[in-house]
Amino acid sequence: MTTLRIIIDQILAPVPGGIGRYAEEITRALIETAPDGVAVQGIVSSSTDAQYAMLEQKLPGLDSVYKTALARRELSAAWQHGFTRLPGKGMVHATSLLAPLSRHDRLNGGDQIAVTIHDAVPWTHPETLTAHGASWHRAMAKRAHRYADAIVVPTHAVGDQLNEIFDFGERVRVIGSAVSSKLALPDDAEERAERLELPERYILAVGTLEPRKALEPLIRSLGSGASADLPLLIVGPAGWGDVDVAAVAADAGLAPDRVRPLGHLDDADLSVALDRATVFVMPSLAEGFGIPVIEAFHFGTPVVHSDDPALVEVGGDAGLVVARADAEGYPERLAEAIATVAHDDALAARMGQAGLDRSNLFSWRNSAEKVWQLHADL
Repeated sequence: MTTLRIIIDQILAPVPGGIGRYAEEITRALIETAPDGVAVQGIVSSSTDAQYAMLEQKLPGLDSVYKTALARRELSAAWQHGFTRLPGKGMVHATSLLAPLSRHDRLNGGDQIAVTIHDAVPWTHPETLTAHGASWHRAMAKRAHRYADAIVVPTHAVGDQLNEIFDFGERVRVIGSAVSSKLALPDDAEERAERLELPERYILAVGTLEPRKALEPLIRSLGSGASADLPLLIVGPAGWGDVDVAAVAADAGLAPDRVRPLGHLDDADLSVALDRATVFVMPSLAEGFGIPVIEAFHFGTPVVHSDDPALVEVGGDAGLVVARADAEGYPERLAEAIATVAHDDALAARMGQAGLDRSNLFSWRNSAEKVWQLHADL
């Protein structure tokens, strides 16, 4: 029996985030598409019995779980410094830079390891990470450059950015993400919309106030003369660091009810919010893939997004693109783009259909098959 061993520890993180969702979705798809005679094993840090049980519930069909002796923080530090005790390494696929990277003999020993790097933010926007986080990512990328047999990136844009920093050569493979299998309109959509107090028409955004996500210029765009005069709802926490949504909105001269954080939403509530939005906006300054864009596309919601290369690549021609250059004028340009969509029903309908067609180009099954092909090639 051949086994593909997947690092899925991010699923168990206190805040799984986008990488946790990615790890869950790609692993589920890998289990479903596994070739005959190949098993899929998960690798996680030392965790609780309840967490192990949760993994079994989330990933039916997982052959087994290898439980390392170290807790997450200690495992991260150990692998950063090359202490990579992992008996019977074989085929290893890391869903992030958390990986047991060390010297190995792929051709004669049969060991191989592929590492996923989701974005170039630790180099392009290190200020948006903690000092430790940025340092850890850079250190692990150096180890990946030295020892990884393949580097998986979500877009060509990320591959191009990384190749300016490291010469990965032909080891880079582009394998994108897709819409979560859990995002679908629930039967009680109307009741959920009422509980969330969703207005009839509104702008929707997803993320935190960290500078890279550029939600602050989006909030300030509401005070522009070109504004569509719609409320902005934000899926995510109300603040980041010492900055909060209410303070930014007040500083922009906006009424208290013009901007409202929705906090964390479960998949059903998020589906309802995305489906009913007049326009979805992703003003981010730097992304690796931008999965919220195709999630909005999936529900036929028109999307306005920045000209970040990854977002342009993923969005194709389905979204309305806004230039990030000239930061001072960015809020005004966002306001104009939002108003263009909000005031033109025919345009909104065309964009909604184009987005739906675009989202159908991405599937977790296709991504999983590319991962299997990658390891077969190795």
